[in-house]
Amino acid sequence: MGTEKKELNDNVNHPAHYCKGGIECIDSIKASMTDECFKGFLKGNVMKYVYRYESKVNPLEDLKKARWYLDKLIAEVGAGAK
Repeated sequence: MGTEKKELNDNVNHPAHYCKGGIECIDSIKASMTDECFKGFLKGNVMKYVYRYESKVNPLEDLKKARWYLDKLIAEVGAGAK
């Protein structure tokens, strides 16, 4: 076991305020959209976080959020290519 302290609220990968009743917000959003719309939503979030990171108190966090949405978009595009 490492000496790392596990962060209870990971603001990038699993923000506590994005989960209600055991349902992740991103899953609810995806369920409400077509595949094409969901990909557009993900792309828009990548653009949003990259656009504003320089204005933030914690710019690295916004860049990590952009990467999270980009990774999700890559997975969605990859899943459609099968």
